Amino acid sequence: MRAWKDQLNFASGLTAQRAWNAAQIFSSYHRSRIAGMPAMKGLPISISFEPTTSCNLRCPECPSGLRSFTRATGMLEQPLFQRVIDQLAPTLSYLTFYFQGEPYLHPQFLDMVQYASNKNIYTATSTNAHYLKDENARLTVESGLDRLIISIDGTTQDTYQSYRVGGSLDKVMEGARNIVAWKKKLKSKTPHVIFQFLVVKPNEHQIPEVYSLAEQIGVDQVVLKTAQIYDYENGSDLIPTQDQYSRYRKTKDGSYTIKNSLDNHCWKMWHSCVITWDGKVVPCCFDKDAHYVLGDLTKKSFSEVWNGEEYNQFRASLLRSRSEIEICKNCTEGTKVWA
Repeated sequence: MRAWKDQLNFASGLTAQRAWNAAQIFSSYHRSRIAGMPAMKGLPISISFEPTTSCNLRCPECPSGLRSFTRATGMLEQPLFQRVIDQLAPTLSYLTFYFQGEPYLHPQFLDMVQYASNKNIYTATSTNAHYLKDENARLTVESGLDRLIISIDGTTQDTYQSYRVGGSLDKVMEGARNIVAWKKKLKSKTPHVIFQFLVVKPNEHQIPEVYSLAEQIGVDQVVLKTAQIYDYENGSDLIPTQDQYSRYRKTKDGSYTIKNSLDNHCWKMWHSCVITWDGKVVPCCFDKDAHYVLGDLTKKSFSEVWNGEEYNQFRASLLRSRSEIEICKNCTEGTKVWA
């Protein structure tokens, strides 16, 4: 569809300082792989900030939906957010407002988007689109948000709610139409609207239909995403029958194994990180319950955390034996640059 326009928009925010930072990170990653020891120059190219852990839905493979967190739940405070963004703005290229929870439940979510957009940082979020009424859609477009990922996961209500438990497909469609309408009214090129279709067994037959639906509404792009299954070894009713949409492979004895070879490197540990609503820095989005806290931004600057002993020890353990790190055991990402 129109992905090239989104790529041009991202490129327009690159500065000499951000490009140089990215080059340093790229070089550090490859030096570390060759040496087998962590080296780091530069700051992250991309970060994810968690607005909230609260969610209105109860999706079966999501800690927010299952209400199964062992960590505290809450809302990101704006002063903390602004302090971190001020530290990173000169070198940061990409900011995702999402980790767990529904971002639009945060009362100041779009204010934070606006703050980052004013610093010419590419901004993105992922939403279940239940809060995109007309006014919120207008404010979203006006905030400068660059990318809006809408989770759809079904083209009929029965199929949609089989995974998005408690959700309404009509509200999702209404929200998407509102965003597209306000983009036209305001003559805005952003946000780039994506229908993200999490492919599971109950909805895989509807893949062709989601493309048609996106075209009808005026959505810019469709992205098919594979599902992470927590207890995959003995199979699951969610694992698709079409192998290309599954993260798992059925073995001869009938059990399942992850397709990833778990090589001892991970690009994500050099170019990105995740910050929880209360300022904890964790390695990536697979650490949903924040078991691997590498620093606390309420107590230290971002640079102190990023270059600190805890982070370097984690990178070193990954280079030594990634398969021994619990959050890596169910991971199919991060081994390729720009993944």
